[in-house]
Amino acid sequence: MTPQLISIYALCAMFVVATIWPINMGVLAFVGAFLVGTLVAGMTAKDIIAGFPGSLFLTLVGITYLFAIAQNNGTIDWLVQLAVRAVRGRIAAIPWIMFGITAALTAVGAVSPAAVAIIAPIAMGFAARYNINPLLMGLLVIHGAQGGGFSPISIYGGITNTVVAKAGLPLNELFTFFASLGVNLAVAVLLFFLMGGRKLMGTRAAVAGVSGGGEALPPVRVTVAQRGPQAFGDSESESFSEERKLERGLDDPLADERAAPEPMASSRAYQALTLVGLVALAVLVLAFNQDIGFVSITIGLILSLVAPNLQKRAIGQVSWPEIMLITGVSTYVVVLEKMGTISFVGTSVAGLASPMMAALLLCFIGAVVSAFASSTAVLGSLIPLAVPFLQAGTGVNPVGFIGAMAVSSTIVDVSPFSTNGAIVLATAKNVDRDAFFRKLMAYGALVTVVAPVVVWLLFIVL
Repeated sequence: MTPQLISIYALCAMFVVATIWPINMGVLAFVGAFLVGTLVAGMTAKDIIAGFPGSLFLTLVGITYLFAIAQNNGTIDWLVQLAVRAVRGRIAAIPWIMFGITAALTAVGAVSPAAVAIIAPIAMGFAARYNINPLLMGLLVIHGAQGGGFSPISIYGGITNTVVAKAGLPLNELFTFFASLGVNLAVAVLLFFLMGGRKLMGTRAAVAGVSGGGEALPPVRVTVAQRGPQAFGDSESESFSEERKLERGLDDPLADERAAPEPMASSRAYQALTLVGLVALAVLVLAFNQDIGFVSITIGLILSLVAPNLQKRAIGQVSWPEIMLITGVSTYVVVLEKMGTISFVGTSVAGLASPMMAALLLCFIGAVVSAFASSTAVLGSLIPLAVPFLQAGTGVNPVGFIGAMAVSSTIVDVSPFSTNGAIVLATAKNVDRDAFFRKLMAYGALVTVVAPVVVWLLFIVL
């Protein structure tokens, strides 16, 4: 058995174990990366650690930390109220506003994960506050980001068009852009009606100053303060006090603390300062291409210095289990790439006798690999593999193939193992995380199987 096949079987085993038992797959993936890397691929531990996605780790930590502060001090609630007033209480319009904003951001040049990281926490706050299906809200944010991702001036679009030009293939930038936008928009419409959109169309939130305001929906707490001794660091007395409160049945062990809040903790001035920080995050990341993880943590630190007691709660609200899962799987995928598993599979498929079948399988490979790894890397590596049969006059439309590959390799970013899916999972509030993860994984698996076939039929066969 070849090392490449062993690495694939090991990945399948991880999924089986994580499905049967409540074991974090990130732990399995880290162990798998170590065992497969050292025993099968002959890699050193240093080589394996080099594949740890430090940038993704910092992004997830920074974003969840900053928005935990924003949620704790009421800024997210404030933004939710302002947006509801803007749509005059029409709850059904909110998911589409999130879709449109993320699509616009990526279309003008924002990196897809950056756009999702900025919008998803706000969108999930809306979902929690107004009883919108959080899975619907998260998926529309991701599909919006992917929909705008292939404009001629976008990151994905620029990289894909460069790869196609270097390969000497025909290029149609607008076709790729509208193919991605059209498919993601169609999927978003379908999701909207399947996940409660029709019910939302008949619901309106009561808005001050707007006549005819409909049903006043009950407020939903967007964040839950961290519980357990770790919230208080090394202070045993405070942690013991907290446990006593829990024993007495108090729902919120920090109720006493909120009874005497810091002067700035919930004031409109502090919320305005937080809003300025969120705007600065968007500007620095989108306009000046700064790292979103470092910028998020920096802004979070500044806000924590203003109201220090918020910091100990926010750091505990960072989504550590999800971060462990995502970084573990990403590390294993890097091991697969270094030992040649991805290239092995791609080359085997490209050598098939039937060009049409090869095109379909390449779309499948792009979808499967991208669900766990970089979509940009997948596009850059698989398109060149298809050059020989695309140039051989075999009947495969090169423009259609590029459009199919673009959609297949990015629409699967809804997977919780991909950056965008991980961000939505990490920022989901007031949900059962395990159930939400399973739903996101199931949807990601469905898209990974169905999307390549659909775009293959639409853009290559027809």
